[in-house]
Amino acid sequence: MSKLVMIIDDSVTVRKIVEVSLRREGIEYVSYSNGIEAVRALTEKKHVAPDLVFLDISLPRMDGYQFAQYLRSHPQYNNTVIVMLSGHSGVLDRLKGRLSGARNYVTKPFRTQDILSVVHEYLGKTPPQHSQYLSQADNEVYY
Repeated sequence: MSKLVMIIDDSVTVRKIVEVSLRREGIEYVSYSNGIEAVRALTEKKHVAPDLVFLDISLPRMDGYQFAQYLRSHPQYNNTVIVMLSGHSGVLDRLKGRLSGARNYVTKPFRTQDILSVVHEYLGKTPPQHSQYLSQADNEVYY
């Protein structure tokens, strides 16, 4: 069965960068600009439960911590891995992310390879052969 990654970030640029990275690896994804949209999609069962969520902290209407707590409060998402994707890099931010249920934390700016490494680590997917030889675009840093 195919794995699903959910991306929740209010930055169109960040969402597109993560989407393109996942698409190139053949990984299915859904993408939302805020936590409320994502909760609505989950409650309306528009897709299966995500296996992994890339979650920005600073979101409008429902921040990343609140969304993570929503997932953790529903048993059907117990196996969903939450990875914070944020410009907040302080120790307290990371601790708060961990306490809200995140297993990992990727700080912006990031490289596309950082995203793919997390995906491969948590989804157990073997990176395709071309991933071993990074192109210049894979080493670029995105904000």
